[in-house]
Amino acid sequence: MTQASSIYDALITDGEEVDRLVADLDEAGWALDTPAPGWTVADQIAHLAATFRLAGLAASDPARFQALIGGLSADFGANVKAAMADLVAEPPAVLLQRWRAERAGAEKALAALEPGHIVPWLVRPLPAGVLAAAGMMELFAHGQDVADALGVRREHTDRLRHLVTFAVRTWDFGYQARSLPTPAVEFRFEITGPSGALWTFGPESAEQRVSGPAVDFCQLVTRRRHPDDLAIVATGPEAAHWLTIAQAYRGPAGEGRRPAGAAVAATAG
Repeated sequence: MTQASSIYDALITDGEEVDRLVADLDEAGWALDTPAPGWTVADQIAHLAATFRLAGLAASDPARFQALIGGLSADFGANVKAAMADLVAEPPAVLLQRWRAERAGAEKALAALEPGHIVPWLVRPLPAGVLAAAGMMELFAHGQDVADALGVRREHTDRLRHLVTFAVRTWDFGYQARSLPTPAVEFRFEITGPSGALWTFGPESAEQRVSGPAVDFCQLVTRRRHPDDLAIVATGPEAAHWLTIAQAYRGPAGEGRRPAGAAVAATAG
């Protein structure tokens, strides 16, 4: 399997898995609240559709993409809402079809490019393969919110390596989102895939180290679980701090998730 087929096929498969979560939902299911405050299942899928619409445009028509983002405001939240507005307004059946169409368009546009081909994106240009990995990150994060709302336990495979690699590549995003200086140290990441394979990144001699299962690592960097609820181990003070701010996306960090124990305590109180 080539690098191109691997990353693009993984993106398609992850999209299909999220699609199966919502394909048979009734209107009440689409209206369910998710763990993200103020976001329903429909909002989550609308956001994914909007994101894939942008990715498809960046890959297929860079000039139009540049013109579009040139008109965005400095308000990140307002831009997200504006991008979703037409999709959120659709009834569930129509939203489902539009999500599928936008996803298919992005998948086709990206697959036409070599993974190293540079395409424009929201902050800076990046390789098409990295944009596909960013799409997998979005699918993992928002798919987790949908699964949590529906009470579904997701099954994961070593496709997560693409997301883990992306998160290591963007390890400094948490600092940037909080206007913190990025520490001038190297990290060692030792992440175990669902198959048991060990994926390593960074110098073996690094004093700052992060290790643990890939699913937990991906939940950490998408801020879908609190670090206290994950089997991720940090060695060194900078690594320990990184666990509290890790994120694999640009823009505001958001509130993140409360520890499961805190939620139980709040309910009991």
